[in-house]
Formats: sequence, C-alpha cells, structure tokens
Amino acid sequence: MTSSFQHIFSTTRAALIISCLFVLSCENSERSIEEWSGRRALVEEAIQVQTHISQGGKLRAKLAAPYMIRSSSDTVYVEFPKTLTVHFFDSAGKIESYLSSMYGKYYENLNRVFLRDSVLVYNMQGDTLRCPELWWDQTTQKFYTDKEVRIHKKRDRIYGGKGLEARQDLSDVIIKSPSGSVVVPDSILAR
Repeated sequence: MTSSFQHIFSTTRAALIISCLFVLSCENSERSIEEWSGRRALVEEAIQVQTHISQGGKLRAKLAAPYMIRSSSDTVYVEFPKTLTVHFFDSAGKIESYLSSMYGKYYENLNRVFLRDSVLVYNMQGDTLRCPELWWDQTTQKFYTDKEVRIHKKRDRIYGGKGLEARQDLSDVIIKSPSGSVVVPDSILAR
C-alpha cells in the first residue's frame, strides 16, 4: 500500500510541476495581448471608381474618382484622396449640376460628404459656386459651409461671403455673411 501511495504522490507531484511549467511558459507581454485582442480597421482600396447613388430607386448622382479608400473602423467612411467628380440628376434623370473637388470623404452612417481643396459646383444654367470646403448632405440634397464662398450667377453679378446653404442644383442659395456689393432687382425695390 505504501508503494501505491508513493506512486500516486509521485505522479501528482510530476503533474503539478509540469502544469506550473506550462503556466509559466505561456506568459504574454501586454503588448502581445493588445496586438491580438485590439480593434483593427478594415481597409479596402479601389482604383478607377465609378458609382451610382440612388434614392427611392431613382438615380440621384454618379461619382467618378481615380482612387478610393474605404475604412471600417469606429466610423465607416469612404475617402477620395486624389480628386472626385459627381454629376447630380433631377427626378426626370437629367443632369442638374456638377461637382469637382481635389479631396472628398463620405461618412456612410451620416449620409454626408466632406469636400475640400478647389471645390467647384455648377448647374446647367451656368451658375458657379467655388469654395475651399463644402459639405453635401445626401438626405436633404443640400450643400453647406462656414468658409468663404464665391458664386457667379450667369444672369447676375458675382456674390461672395462667408457661410452658405444651397440646394444641390444651386437654385436656392443663402450666403450667411455676404460681403461686397449686392445687386437688388427693381422688382424688390418697388414693393
């Protein structure tokens, strides 16, 4: 009985020693643990991108860009670091306005696009908007900014100022802080 007790004691002691060695040999540094368990952003890249944006089954815009990056981190966004152009369509499917920019970033969860660097928007009537930064809200189909803007109306003069809200076809434009001379039509003065 003693030899069987000694055998069990020896086996138990050997198993305990081996278990301790496994526990000690599996230690990871904090950095290794963070690398394995940390959040990673998924990044997709594409070249020569052409995409169609629709609402309610109708084509609303057509975007073209030479390079695109889509990142799925905390905020999902699509970035266009090497220019982009967009053609906007009316409800009948005709082009109503055009946009170009050197940089753009689309925030998918917000349905908003941030544009910067040589932003140009013009409509089919010949009205032109230029500014350094512009936001486009895809849901409301409006542009807005708090930066300097210049608008050239084909039939009128050039307007400028700081801050803007406008429909994407430039049919209704509000400059929040206008600067320079403003032409008031006779029809407004006659009231």
